[in-house]
Amino acid sequence: MFTRVANFCRKVLNRESVETAPEDRRPLTIIPRDQHTISRKEISENALKVLYRLNKAGYEAYLVGGGVRDLLLGKKPKDFDITTSATPKQMRKLFRNCRLVGRRFRLAHVTFGPEIIEVATFRGHHQVVEPEKSATRAGVALTGQNGMLLRDNIFGSIEEDAQRRDFSVNSLYYSVADFTLRDYTGGLKDLQEGTIRLIGDPETRYREDPVRMLRAVRFAAKLDMTISRETAEPIPRLAALLHDIPPARLFEEALKLLQAGYSEVTYRLLCEYQLFQPLFPLMSRNIIEHGDSHMEQMIIRVLVNTDQRLRSDMRVNPAFLFAAILWYPLLEQAQKLTQESGLSYFDAFSLAMNDILDEQCRTLAIPKRLTALMRDMWQLQLRLSRRQGKRAHKLMEHPKFRAAYDLLTLRAEVEKNAELQRLSRWWGEFQVAAPPRQKNMLTTLGDEGPTRSRPRRPRRRAPNRDSA
Repeated sequence: MFTRVANFCRKVLNRESVETAPEDRRPLTIIPRDQHTISRKEISENALKVLYRLNKAGYEAYLVGGGVRDLLLGKKPKDFDITTSATPKQMRKLFRNCRLVGRRFRLAHVTFGPEIIEVATFRGHHQVVEPEKSATRAGVALTGQNGMLLRDNIFGSIEEDAQRRDFSVNSLYYSVADFTLRDYTGGLKDLQEGTIRLIGDPETRYREDPVRMLRAVRFAAKLDMTISRETAEPIPRLAALLHDIPPARLFEEALKLLQAGYSEVTYRLLCEYQLFQPLFPLMSRNIIEHGDSHMEQMIIRVLVNTDQRLRSDMRVNPAFLFAAILWYPLLEQAQKLTQESGLSYFDAFSLAMNDILDEQCRTLAIPKRLTALMRDMWQLQLRLSRRQGKRAHKLMEHPKFRAAYDLLTLRAEVEKNAELQRLSRWWGEFQVAAPPRQKNMLTTLGDEGPTRSRPRRPRRRAPNRDSA
């Protein structure tokens, strides 16, 4: 996979350094155009416009991050990020189509229709203080009790910016001024060796932003790389720091982890580094470790299916993904409420949906538009066994019928339950059958024997009136 980048890495890694960044022990390596594979033809025209205008205005500007990394690996970047010596206020004056975003660190978004070019000012070194000691002093970053950065609008030089980035493979800079590639942190060597290495002291960097632990796993899975020993070591014991991350941000990170086409590998790495449970606390750690439960098998199957759909350029719905992952915790809660409260199973199931979604959304802020779809898919699981009369045709008219049927099929595969498998086959055939065949299938339903999609609730015993 790394053949393309390895060929030119070997040429440049042994060259003498041109300059040395005082903050880094690693020498700066500058690779001229004829010794790297990046071409402007592969870069977004809008990103080039931003780079050229910044240079023309007298500012330093470089393409940086995942866009440079993916170009070197022969991949097509999803987006192009830029770093510059211009401040956010200077960016806003230079680009009319620019808006400033971000609280912890201010960024400029330059919009070109649907495409957004993200531009960040060079980050600088800073003195870290706790909120009660901060005031508004220059060069001071605000941290929480666990060391998490709360505000960090400290600007600096490109050398300092390279040290402030997360992973070495994301700290490579491409210039349109002279078409050179700059490596301040040994990123080319790590890219060649397939290593994800955090820049700086790993524990400190994870405490500054615990999401970096998730990013390490995501890049390792996406790029088929290995997390270096020193980068991986603190992750299991610092995984609980993810509880301090806002649920809305964790939801966005979860989508990146599970909807990038490498979710099965990502999931196994999340479990290995004890990062899955902070994202999905409803999952029992013991069940996850055994790996043979219905819940574990359901997770693996839905992630494999998601990866296959993405690689086939098919759409995926995150609501289906979350509905499948949370199905067995939902069943467990519904059965618990049925036994403890004496409610009907249908009422207990409805309450269980509220409980499960409330608890999960405290960790991942799943939007209501998705939780509404999840409820539809779950409720349809109770109705798919009721096919008599006109019910089957009405169920097929439901907007979420197909998703509910896919979930039923997954359940049948996971549980290997004969009745569920028969019900899944019936619906699969009924959907594509001609009307006469459909009518015959409905007529012969009684010949199949009972098919249930949920456990039977014991009947209450009637009181003995004679004993009163």
